[in-house]
Amino acid sequence: MVHHLSKNNSLVKEWVNDLRNVEVQTQRMRFRRNMERIGEVCAYEISKTMPYEAAEINTPLGIYNGQTLSHQPVIATIFRAGFPLFQGMLNFFDKADCAFVAAYRKHNQDGSFNINQEYVTCPDLSARTLIIADPMLATGASLIMALDELFEYGQPAAVHVVVAIACTEGIENLIQKYPDFTIWAADIDDELTAKGYIVPGLGDAGDLSFGSKMQF
Repeated sequence: MVHHLSKNNSLVKEWVNDLRNVEVQTQRMRFRRNMERIGEVCAYEISKTMPYEAAEINTPLGIYNGQTLSHQPVIATIFRAGFPLFQGMLNFFDKADCAFVAAYRKHNQDGSFNINQEYVTCPDLSARTLIIADPMLATGASLIMALDELFEYGQPAAVHVVVAIACTEGIENLIQKYPDFTIWAADIDDELTAKGYIVPGLGDAGDLSFGSKMQF
């Protein structure tokens, strides 16, 4: 299932506009905060889909019979671009366990690139809800590689993929491999260049959040 947040009118459209705007992108803190906001909204929406159980709460004046999450999710992200989106979800799921994957595009002189994955840390995922944050879903290759590695730590009961900008091709590739996943995308673009960049997209989310990088 794919949830396209910008399909309906909401403040998400304003945040996406700012993320894409080359003039606003110069304000690094604002860029990170808009990513964080999208993560917060997605966390709230995902919380509606999760199982709850009865909880007895002692108040100063009596007993309140409420409900609480049956289990806390595991929130995962991919270094480094995913951190602001991840932080937004962690703001809401503040008791969640966390998982981290270090993966990046290693660019070649001819403009092509390879995906290098160097580090994974993750709790037991068995029967848990896994939420993975990745700001850009282009071809889906790096995300699928990360998920395959995470599943070595157990089979989750449910998987949610949270992205700021997704490409139609990446969504199709992900659904083909994992048809039961739920995808939450702030916005969806149709074009993907031969080099794997989303158009109109927003640029390099990692650089816009944390600054340019050197590559050896």
